[in-house]
Amino acid sequence: MKQTTHPPDRRSARVRDGASIAAPSPARTRTRRRPTSQQWAAWGFLAPVTVYLALFYAYPLYRNLDLSLRHYTVRSFVQGNAPFTGLRNYQTVFDDPTFTPALLHTAVFTAVCLVFQYAIGLALAVFFNQHFRLSATLRALFLVPWLLPLIVSASTWSWMLNSDSGVVNALVSAVGIEPVNWLTSPSWSLTSVIIANIWIGVPFNLVVLYSGLQSIPANLYEAAALDGANAWQRFWRVTFPLLRPVSAITLLLGLVYTLKVFDIIWIMTKGGPADSSTTFATWSYQLGFGNLLPAFGPGAAVGNLLVVAALVFGLVYVRVQRRQALS
Repeated sequence: MKQTTHPPDRRSARVRDGASIAAPSPARTRTRRRPTSQQWAAWGFLAPVTVYLALFYAYPLYRNLDLSLRHYTVRSFVQGNAPFTGLRNYQTVFDDPTFTPALLHTAVFTAVCLVFQYAIGLALAVFFNQHFRLSATLRALFLVPWLLPLIVSASTWSWMLNSDSGVVNALVSAVGIEPVNWLTSPSWSLTSVIIANIWIGVPFNLVVLYSGLQSIPANLYEAAALDGANAWQRFWRVTFPLLRPVSAITLLLGLVYTLKVFDIIWIMTKGGPADSSTTFATWSYQLGFGNLLPAFGPGAAVGNLLVVAALVFGLVYVRVQRRQALS
């Protein structure tokens, strides 16, 4: 009996093949996850900060960069049709005879203020760390220069250092020394503003370094004392190394603040006499607002140099901290 063979059902094969082809794969059926409520809350908290940084940091930096790359006059500043000049404003700043003295004064002012503010603040922090009677009261009194408005502090120092009626010259004359023209002599004007800025900045260093000392365990000092270390050795071997992270951020913040100090110098000396106390901060203001015909472009260029300097030191700090964390 012959067996009949039936040809394969091509339609069914096509149907099966079509079904197999049309069958969605598991990878394609995956849908994107919608943000959870926690993610929406995170974006909600992040949005105000982002808007604040964009409006008050990113946009002013952009505008200052645009000012330094165009030739702005009073008319073009209002109408907004200033021609693009590239780096010509920076070349004007570099060729100006005030550039070298201003750069030197900025470097000296920043370096001397940082060294003395940190040294005096650290000494006071170690002193107040002894927790003696009236320690809290004296610490509060040392905060007064930091809490006062800068215009009040600068005006007070201007009165104290006045050549004719100042308290400092009265004390100097009482001990038989010739009075000094603190604010009107090219030899002493920069020193005068440095002294005033050190007095204002010491409380900040005191507060930050004192908080760093509080985090050092007392048993480390006890162990060092049992090993025969004296007070100086305990400070140099225990206190100072453990304060390095706090000291680094203190010096960085002090550097950024000191680079942009303007009001103290302007109130006391206005950058004079004969540009003897002119820094980049005061020079930028003089170029942009101190003349009948303001030079907005060069003034913005000087301001951008300060921004670049602060940014460079900030990146150096981040790099050093990253290396210490990896080591």
